Amino acid sequence: MAIRIGIIGYGNLAKGVESEIRKNPDMELCGIFTRRDPATVTTKTPGVPVYNAEKIPEMKDDFDCMIICGGSATDLPKMTKEYAKYFNVIDSFDTHANIPEHFAAVNESATAANKVAVISCGWDPGMFSLNRLYANAILTDGEDYTFWGKGVSQGHSDAIRRVPGVKNGKQYTIPIKEALDAVRSGSAPELTARDKHLRECFVVAEEGADLARIEKEICEMPNYFADYNTIVHFIDEETFAKEHSKINHGGFVIRTGRTGFDNENKHVIEYSLKLDSNPEFTASVLIAYARAAVRLEQKGDFGCKTVFDIAPALLSPLSGDELRAHLL
Repeated sequence: MAIRIGIIGYGNLAKGVESEIRKNPDMELCGIFTRRDPATVTTKTPGVPVYNAEKIPEMKDDFDCMIICGGSATDLPKMTKEYAKYFNVIDSFDTHANIPEHFAAVNESATAANKVAVISCGWDPGMFSLNRLYANAILTDGEDYTFWGKGVSQGHSDAIRRVPGVKNGKQYTIPIKEALDAVRSGSAPELTARDKHLRECFVVAEEGADLARIEKEICEMPNYFADYNTIVHFIDEETFAKEHSKINHGGFVIRTGRTGFDNENKHVIEYSLKLDSNPEFTASVLIAYARAAVRLEQKGDFGCKTVFDIAPALLSPLSGDELRAHLL
């Protein structure tokens, strides 16, 4: 019997889940929930019902797992904890500093309800987290480095659009080649945020806006741009639509380390991603962990989980025999 999946939300990430779930024959998309008027939402999957989010608690027996596609700032801290009372749930909470607090709150709900909640899925946190863990466990004497890009930072792009006088904007995070080369050499350099990344912004300004002021506000914005070398380009709407419509991203996780009685041997572990569509790739990760969540529920292993807690075999539709024969 197919795993019955529901989607909460219908933004870019949710549309990615809708798109990619079709490639998983053991799953079925059974409903989408939105805070908007359902009559205004047009899906690309024929026959999939769209419900008002207020109906979620009423339908706790109709879904095996809910994939929650909300924002980390305000949505997921409330939604994941609440919906774990009714369903197995998956989220992509990505505020790294707040993950322990989020885990504790969701674990309380999921454990009490005999449900499984998997939080902070995606590529960072998520796939990058796993690779940091594996590399740390293997090279115990070493250093960690994470580079993001070249790609679109949705949070930084949103920050640009909130500057008065900005009509539209997008920000690209770009790794600095010299820093990447230094890390890959195994020389274990000490690098600041400014050393590792450049931030490049493309801005459509409102007519008559003060461009110098906008550029200054962006470059001096704390927590976003102040600690980086930042370049601001002003372009027209046509160019923006033509050249900056994609949501591509990616990055590198690198661990360098030493082995030997005199630390004479150097090693580099590197994992990289190059993504044409950040939301579609993230959605693909969420879908795999939805499969794992249902399997954990069937085993009676309830509560909140992260990617660290879930065996890789639980992600795959293949049997153990098939995995050992073809992938091991």
